[in-house]
Amino acid sequence: MSAARPLTALRTLAVVTALPLLLTACGYGSESTDDDQRTGVAAGAEKLSAGEVSIGYFPNLTHATALVGVQEGLLQKELGGTTIKASTFNAGPSEIEALNAGSIDIGWIGPSPAINGYTKSNGKNLRIISGSASGGVKLVVDPDKIKSLDDLKGKKIATPQHGNTQDVAFLNWIADKGWKIDAQSGKGDVSVVRTDNKVTPDAYKSGSIDGAWVPEPTASKLVTEGAEVLLDEADLWPDKKFVITNIIVRQEFLEEHPDVVEAVLRGSVRTNEWINANPEKAKASANTALEKLSGKALPADVIDPAWESITFLDDPLASTLNAQAEHAVKAGLLEKPRLKGIYDLAPLNKVLKAEGEKEVDDAGLGAE
Repeated sequence: MSAARPLTALRTLAVVTALPLLLTACGYGSESTDDDQRTGVAAGAEKLSAGEVSIGYFPNLTHATALVGVQEGLLQKELGGTTIKASTFNAGPSEIEALNAGSIDIGWIGPSPAINGYTKSNGKNLRIISGSASGGVKLVVDPDKIKSLDDLKGKKIATPQHGNTQDVAFLNWIADKGWKIDAQSGKGDVSVVRTDNKVTPDAYKSGSIDGAWVPEPTASKLVTEGAEVLLDEADLWPDKKFVITNIIVRQEFLEEHPDVVEAVLRGSVRTNEWINANPEKAKASANTALEKLSGKALPADVIDPAWESITFLDDPLASTLNAQAEHAVKAGLLEKPRLKGIYDLAPLNKVLKAEGEKEVDDAGLGAE
């Protein structure tokens, strides 16, 4: 049902400062005000064990399963009379904070904040219950300054945030080249400049950076400014697959409302199936959702290549999450975590079996 391609990787592995949240009354995210998102319940539809489920996700293409699932009513359809309360976030730590506070029940999130949230709570606050996307991360550079990968030495390359998924991936790549760098300051054979994705294109235009290791759609935005893709991170992974977005749940909510969790997962699986069967319609749907959330749709020269580099799939690619954690440890950004128990894929595999799809594996990191 789902192929695989690149996607945006972990989001905040070590100690990082959360980016500002979108304006919200509850203080944890941008609560949806779109009637279709909040109240698209069919008349007479029967509620599940909870009257409402709060979900969180980013206004990013790598979270298109949630964007499209809400926009097209595919998630709501599976929930019947149980309503969706949707909130959006700009950074992984903010979403984890909301999950810990009970402000959201289920969230789409990158591997790094999921790892961080799980380890900091001693395995007590969340479970990863599904994958959602793979790929969508590229190294883009100024072609006048950088002609080959070896030319990166001595250059200034941006990553989105200290310790985030792309930062870890780039530091690991630098180490594999045999180059030296201080992971905390970013100084060394390559200067790693931690820059918010929102301002990275302006930093590139001003010449303050020579390139960036970034997720989509930032990579494609830089290409419209004259940058060129030098490396697709997918090429560094076996089968060109690595997790960029997972689905997480509060453990308490999973225990109390397994029927609701199963319904959301069924909606996610069927949304990914619809996305893969209708890529152009799905891309347009995701862009419509982004326009509602941000006030501006992505232009074709950005969304088209960005969309092509992301694969939407249900497999959480658990072995790649474990590898990403090891990369963070090697970079000195994370103490060796105990990840046993971070996954509970039983509800997802139940859904997949019912849909006639192959079950997925937790790489030995399932709940005990």
